[in-house]
Parts: sequence; structure tokens; C-alpha cells
Amino acid sequence: MGSVFSPYYARARWRGEGDPGNFCALNVALYGAGGHRWSMTERGRRWIGREPTRFTIGPSSMRWEEGALVIDIDEVTVPIPSRLRGRVRLAPSAICDHEVKLDPGGLHVWRPVAPFSRIDVAMEKPALTWSGIGYHDSNWGAVPLEESFESWVWSRAAMTDGAAIVYDTVLRDGGTSAFALRIGADGQASDMAVPPRRDMPATFWRMARHMRAERDFRAVSLFEDSPFYARTLLKLKTEEGEADAFHESLSLRRFRNPVVQMMLPFRMPRRG
Repeated sequence: MGSVFSPYYARARWRGEGDPGNFCALNVALYGAGGHRWSMTERGRRWIGREPTRFTIGPSSMRWEEGALVIDIDEVTVPIPSRLRGRVRLAPSAICDHEVKLDPGGLHVWRPVAPFSRIDVAMEKPALTWSGIGYHDSNWGAVPLEESFESWVWSRAAMTDGAAIVYDTVLRDGGTSAFALRIGADGQASDMAVPPRRDMPATFWRMARHMRAERDFRAVSLFEDSPFYARTLLKLKTEEGEADAFHESLSLRRFRNPVVQMMLPFRMPRRG
């Protein structure tokens, strides 16, 4: 994972020293009955290793092996330290080469690399395992997100043979954009009509939220609630029945706030 939300990277850019390769982190978030665990330790360039099929960040790494993305995790949680150690294996049904420009100038691009995958998780610490449907996408850009966007909302519903994904963005200049895709297990993407907007309750931090959905939905769990970002698990009614949907709300206006920048190191320590 790169340095999109790194306060250290933001300060380095202001000083004219914004080398993104010097600000990398592997974000691990576990949610369950035993509580939430979070790790996002940023590391400098001397802790980073790059090869054609492998990326190393300190003691953790990810690699492509026999058609699967294998992630070896060895991290420490914050703010209460505990060990996170284990392996995640994500095996795509197909690789999707569809790319979408998220802004009119094409400065930001999104690609749903493996929208329908099998995922196997084997954690040593804490001791737990599970298997299910996994998802892998990628964003990259020529300028920081907060220079181009005010906010965005994203959702991904796990369908029986693929995924349904909706992006809804507001640009810094006030312009808006939305698109919806259905991506099959074969990796082929097709456009869908953008569903109507449905408001959601604000979070504890008063993050405004909405969902794009044709039918009713209900919130199952609010996984992340921060001053600029919220992640929610939804149950969504579809033509195929009820589906699990992950939903994200992001406010780049709030992210730019100096007070929020001062708070971020508590969730994102750095090892330079």
C-alpha cells in the first residue's frame, strides 16, 4: 500500500521531498466478535523491497505465486500493541484489465484487478482461519487525491458470479461523477445504470453518508468511523437475493484539515 493517507508524506510534499517510495505501509484490519484489530505502520525506503512479482514492507510482504496473490503479515497493532501474524491467499477467478479514469483530466485511475476471488485466511496471531469471497483492486494517480476530490463514495456487492461496484465522486471544483459496473467471474466488465441515491445516517464523527442502490439495504456493522473516513458492511437486496456489500465514504475536505493531520499518527506510526 502506498502513501495516500500518510501525514508524513503530506508534510514531506510540503517540503518538496515527496518520494512516495519512502512512505509505504501494509494496512491490516480484522473485524469480529473478538474485537477489532488495526495495523498500519509506515516504513521508509530502507525497509522496502521491490521485485517483478514481490513487494516487501518491513517484515511483511506480498507476492504473486501460482496465479494467486499471497500476503504474509507480520505487524503490530495500534494503539494497543499486539502481534498480527498470518497469511492471506487470494486466488482470482480471472484478472480484469478494465480501467476507469476517476477525474476528467485522467489524473486518477482505478482498476478492479481481481473483483471475484477465493480468499483463504490463516492467522497465527490471533489464531483464526476462514475462507470466502475476496476482492482486489488498485488506485493510482499523478497528484494527491485531496488536490482533485472533495469526497467520494464507493460500494462493492458480492454477487453469485461476480461483483457490482459503484463509484460516486465530488471534485474540488464542485463537479460530480458516478458510474456503476457489473464484473463477472470471467473478469469482463459491463456498464450498469447508476442506481438512485439513498441517504444513510451520519456517523459518530458526523461523516455524511449515502448509498447508491435500487432496492432496500440495511447496515450490519460500522467497521471504521474516523473524522474523514467510514467503512460499513451492508446487506443489500438484489435481483439475486440478499448480498453482502462493503461501503466506503471518504471526505478529502476533512482529510486536508490540519487537526485531522495531527491525529493520524496515532493510527499510523512510522519506522523511517
